[in-house]
Amino acid sequence: MDAVDVVRAYWEAANERRWDDFAALLAEDVLYEVPQSRERVRGRAAYLRFNQDGFPGLWRLEIVEVVGTGRRAASWIDFTNADGTNQPGLCFFELDDAGRIARITDFWPDPYEPPSERAHLVERF
Repeated sequence: MDAVDVVRAYWEAANERRWDDFAALLAEDVLYEVPQSRERVRGRAAYLRFNQDGFPGLWRLEIVEVVGTGRRAASWIDFTNADGTNQPGLCFFELDDAGRIARITDFWPDPYEPPSERAHLVERF
């Protein structure tokens, strides 16, 4: 599988809680980082537990887009929390020589109101 296929399989396995399939896509020494919260998780077992235990409730996600080439890919997902609120997620992946996910950098941007001084320059949606 190429990087785009691996990332799609990763999100599908997570969304369906197929944790064995999810773990099989990860390198043993996978590194996960969230720059905004300064969280870091090292290793497959720790990252699997982070995903199983760190997001309680009936959340779900939808893949909006995955792009990539070679051993790198990026994804945009729409994550719906257990409370029903939505949050976009942007995630960057690097694969190792065996085609497993070796590094994940995750961004969870929060929506915000734009400055009023540029309101005349944009269309809101």
